[in-house]
Amino acid sequence: MNFGIWPSQWIRRAIEAGIISSSAPISEAAIQPASLDLRLGDRAYRVPTSFLPGKGNSVAQRLSDLATHEVDLTKPQVLERNCVHIIPLQESLRLDERTSARANPKSSSGRLDIFVRLIADCGTAFDEIPAGYSGSLFAEVVPRSFPVIARVGDSLNQLRFREITSDLKRPSRTFPVSIDLEGAAASGVVAYRARKTTGLIDLQQIGKYDRNDFWEAIQCRPGRRELVLVPDEFYIMASLEDIEIGEDEAAEMIAYDTAVGEVRVHYAGFLDPFFGKSKFNASNSSKVVLEIRSHDVPFMLDHGQRVGTLIFEDMIETPDKLYGQQIKSNYQGQGLKLSKQFI
Repeated sequence: MNFGIWPSQWIRRAIEAGIISSSAPISEAAIQPASLDLRLGDRAYRVPTSFLPGKGNSVAQRLSDLATHEVDLTKPQVLERNCVHIIPLQESLRLDERTSARANPKSSSGRLDIFVRLIADCGTAFDEIPAGYSGSLFAEVVPRSFPVIARVGDSLNQLRFREITSDLKRPSRTFPVSIDLEGAAASGVVAYRARKTTGLIDLQQIGKYDRNDFWEAIQCRPGRRELVLVPDEFYIMASLEDIEIGEDEAAEMIAYDTAVGEVRVHYAGFLDPFFGKSKFNASNSSKVVLEIRSHDVPFMLDHGQRVGTLIFEDMIETPDKLYGQQIKSNYQGQGLKLSKQFI
């Protein structure tokens, strides 16, 4: 069975047809080349534990049992580190039996170490929307490294739609990704490690925060091309490879690959059509920025070591907008780069 990814024009038509609906109008800016930005609703529910509703159960039913209090997101609210909030999203779906969907955190969410997962009614897996689903969508939001200020309308994750098709001939292909420990930045910085004590980050404040207040820059050591990851600390690093995505394909990074270590290497795993390319140059030399956390034990990375895998899938059609071209992108042509909130 072959699948194709919905391009921007298909997403737009689905909104017009009511397949994708929302409590507030969906702007053109929310429609990406191969995904739709999802937006927080006007309230959040604090819960003591993460959960999946399971077959036959709605998220609302589980919240009625678990929620400790409700948070009004019509005003800016602080979401504290390691506190679990379930937030109804503005968007809802009415998919047919040929269409499923998958969610991922947006790039800025991943680089801020905000753990964001999509939940659907009767769901038995995070971030997966089965074919034929009709109902509401919810986000589980857990800031890990920094407390953040959020409000209604903020976008933390995005949804990609997959259609069963017989027209696509190429099977999914994979591409190994390795780590750069020679210095992706001109300064020789190979990684940023999140500081343990910081101030608040307002998600809507772009280019406001001094990176040194939130991050420790790690430089490559003379004659050494290795880095030991401290368990459960959060690192931003870059791939050794320049990554290019064609106009007619999209890619996703596998978050965990146990064959290369007990390390999570990516939260925001979607790469849109034309990532790393330009209409005017052969390449923008774009790296994949990796959000890395080692679990349980220290783990040594060597320069050029494989840390993950990209899976490529075909688009059903070429999108009518491309990454970094018709739409503004903060991360086209990137090297080792923090989220857009930092200078």
